[in-house]
Amino acid sequence: MAATCSLRSVVRAPPPPRGLAGARRAVRCCSSAAPTGASTSKVSAPAPNHAFGSRLGISSIDPFAADLLYTGNSLEANPLVVDLALAVQLVLEVKERLQREHPGLPTGRSGRDDDEMILWFLKDRKFAVDEAVPKLAKAIKWRQDFRVSELSEESVKGLYQTGKAYVHDSFDINGRPVLVVVAAKHFPSKQDSLENEKLCAFLVEKALRNLPMGTDNILGIFDLRGFGVENGDLQFLKFLIDVFYYYYPKRLGEVLFVDAPFVFQPMWQLVKPLLKQYASLVRFCDAETVRKEYFTEETVPPDFRR
Repeated sequence: MAATCSLRSVVRAPPPPRGLAGARRAVRCCSSAAPTGASTSKVSAPAPNHAFGSRLGISSIDPFAADLLYTGNSLEANPLVVDLALAVQLVLEVKERLQREHPGLPTGRSGRDDDEMILWFLKDRKFAVDEAVPKLAKAIKWRQDFRVSELSEESVKGLYQTGKAYVHDSFDINGRPVLVVVAAKHFPSKQDSLENEKLCAFLVEKALRNLPMGTDNILGIFDLRGFGVENGDLQFLKFLIDVFYYYYPKRLGEVLFVDAPFVFQPMWQLVKPLLKQYASLVRFCDAETVRKEYFTEETVPPDFRR
């Protein structure tokens, strides 16, 4: 049945590292007349494929801040709602373009035919297909070249055992996985930069695999106590920014810079412009704030216990 639908909610997909089974998010078909003055652009959608939609995890409404309307290759602000068929159509369109334009990219989990990953990047690009395709292609190619699927605790154990970074065993009070970086244990002049990047990718993957149902992003904590000039590493920070912007978009919910010393300020002045709007995710705080506002006494990371 052809449908003229609108989008009151943007589909929220489960994280790419998790399986397609166990759908968490969805879209409810909800036809409604456009209000006076609203755009009346129409789009014909194919009959809903509910089996496919279920595999995508799109069978219920997920509220979003803006209303959008599908208008060709993008969705524009409008107080309407998108139906299941339209969401499926967008995923299929991206999948077909990736196959046609980037046939050399791998398939399978986190590949060019991964429905969840496609849906997540569509959400990141506000369902603009022309923007989602190249960003997806870049991310998948990076994963292939960096051999992300082959990373393991064993492959990064040299740096992992230093305790310079780890995924905390408990969630924060908001139910988010927690990635902790101990800056005073980072020595760029003595540690291989590529190995540092591999450790970073491995820990991000590990944190995302731990995402509980209903949670889409993680908390990052940079413990800057004891940070000195010898710990500064602008190259690695640029890599980290690229990781969360290009390869894991919208997966970092908040970043805490804890007890930043004066010597860190020049580094922050260099990094802040690179973050652009994502600088708003950063909060400077002390260890006491971490303990009181983000964890309980039982779940606070070992490095922040009294």
